[in-house]
Amino acid sequence: MNRIEMIREKLTVSLSPENLEIIDRSHEHVGHEGAKAGGGHFDVIIVTEAFNGMNTVQRHRAIYAALGDAMKSEIHALSIRAYTPEEF
Repeated sequence: MNRIEMIREKLTVSLSPENLEIIDRSHEHVGHEGAKAGGGHFDVIIVTEAFNGMNTVQRHRAIYAALGDAMKSEIHALSIRAYTPEEF
């Protein structure tokens, strides 16, 4: 399983998104310290009812919790845009 598939699976299981886009930007960071250590750079756009009633920090924490240990090893940088369906 590649990293995008892993991210998609973890976020889908935990947050049941209606819309999920994951972009691998690792190639833009060749030579960067995080890239040297093997961690990737990703953009995530996620839309889910699970974010209803959550502020931005709570949404990001929910995403980090869903990704678990991958945030320590597989992912060096993560840009997040998290929305409820109404906001999207």
